[in-house]
Amino acid sequence: MKKILFAVLLLGFCSATFARNVVAEGKTFSAMGDYKIETTDNPILMKGQDCKAYLVSYANSPLEVTVVVCKDRKCKRFVVLSDKLSVQYVCNQDYFGVERLDKSFEEEGYATNDAELNKLEYFHQKVLGPGQKGDLEATQLVAAYFPFLLNNTDDNSAAR
Repeated sequence: MKKILFAVLLLGFCSATFARNVVAEGKTFSAMGDYKIETTDNPILMKGQDCKAYLVSYANSPLEVTVVVCKDRKCKRFVVLSDKLSVQYVCNQDYFGVERLDKSFEEEGYATNDAELNKLEYFHQKVLGPGQKGDLEATQLVAAYFPFLLNNTDDNSAAR
């Protein structure tokens, strides 16, 4: 009886330890399917700052995207990192929209791969709306719009 109780407690502890905290879900209306946003346990060091990070997964794709929230003097940058494409969404007092990663991120090894970037969709996403969004609200917009920036969305989607 003690062994069974110990096994149940161990299983409960392990599942609680490795479980991720889902903070938002939504639809992308893309081939990659619905998204799920989870918080990460540890901040990510970027440009010498500890930045909050979210992990975005998609229902029909093995692609996982990390959204790192970096605060500058004038705006917030939502740096989107994935195996296929890395970009940044900028939120300032005037607008919220996508940009290529600037030169300062190249020092850390991150750059926008133009071969994977859908340029038509990129220009449609330059301004997605007014600025001054909260971290989670902006991350939800990133999760919904990012799949359209990928050139070959069909390569990224598969039934799980």
